[in-house]
Amino acid sequence: MARTYYFPPVVIMEPGAIELIAPEIKRMNVKKALVVTDQVLVEAGIVQDVLNVLDGAKVPYALFSDVKPNPTVTNVNAGLQALQENECDFVVSIGGGSPQDTAKGIAILATNPGDLRDYEGVGKTANKSLPIVAINTTAGTASEATINYVITDEERKLKMVIVDPNCLATVAVNDPVLMLKMPKSLTAATGMDALTHAIEGYTTAGASRFTDLFNLEAIKAISGSLRQAVEDGDDLDARDAMAYGQFVTGMGFSNGGLGIVHSMAHQLGGFYDLPHGVCNAILLPYVTAFNADAVGDRLKDVAQAMGVDTSRREPKEINIMAIDAIKKLSKDVGIPAGLKEIGVKEEDFSELADLALADICTGGNPKCPTKEDVIAIYKAAF
Repeated sequence: MARTYYFPPVVIMEPGAIELIAPEIKRMNVKKALVVTDQVLVEAGIVQDVLNVLDGAKVPYALFSDVKPNPTVTNVNAGLQALQENECDFVVSIGGGSPQDTAKGIAILATNPGDLRDYEGVGKTANKSLPIVAINTTAGTASEATINYVITDEERKLKMVIVDPNCLATVAVNDPVLMLKMPKSLTAATGMDALTHAIEGYTTAGASRFTDLFNLEAIKAISGSLRQAVEDGDDLDARDAMAYGQFVTGMGFSNGGLGIVHSMAHQLGGFYDLPHGVCNAILLPYVTAFNADAVGDRLKDVAQAMGVDTSRREPKEINIMAIDAIKKLSKDVGIPAGLKEIGVKEEDFSELADLALADICTGGNPKCPTKEDVIAIYKAAF
């Protein structure tokens, strides 16, 4: 069956990449940028590194630095107001998933009528967003590469997943130099988020031989470099490998889909305002165990990509080895052992399960879960 794949038209990668954004902006024939970011990155000096490039190229801009973790509809609307008041006609996003997703929401609402809630789901906009120059500063979400974004509807306490080719960035930038200042905990959480994308993207029902290339490559790169990136944040080679790994899996899962790790993690983020990467990391081995009998030999491929010797092993044993490798990596980089440690409440499992089953990512899971299955996974990860 024929499929359509979506990728950013321009990709700039490797150390020093931000120095190359000015010529791309000039080619876009735009007038003024809204720079979308958060206060943490402003205070770290990372935003200034990018503003220096814009200043040097004489690109006018206004700064919107009020993005919050797990950004909300209100947050996006405030950014849209800033864009309109400053008469900006394109967006430069600086950050990880939160600024990138906020920027997508702003750029979409600038060219499409109504409320962001109107576009929850798949492909509901009519018009391409404003141009976006997406500068990634974490090796995690790959939002700079994907047609997905996630915004919290604070009224429903729900993370809305929006899948829309019209939100795809015009220029995707990964400069590992910008990632050198990331603290250990954020490096670990975003790195495990990327690994979740790769493993879930490789085992999803929507995987294809094309997306497999990206996701297997990402598993190798991430599992081979994450420990070092956490241990020594100044190791540019490790940062470069992580930036590469998270980006290539972004191209994979954006075109193949995900599964119930994300469905379940989205609810934890919307319900408790918890970091998405940590929730994914905790849930990943337990969902992988649930799906193991529905993915054929794919966990063997995962195990081998993570450096596990599977020779002379039976399939069930190999599946366990893959799951154990995920758990060990998560533990090695300091991810909490269970959901209880991050404030999740067992009495909420029933409601969380209902929400997870309604999440758009659930349709991509290789095995169809019941409510009881989802509750059991939450309990196992507790």
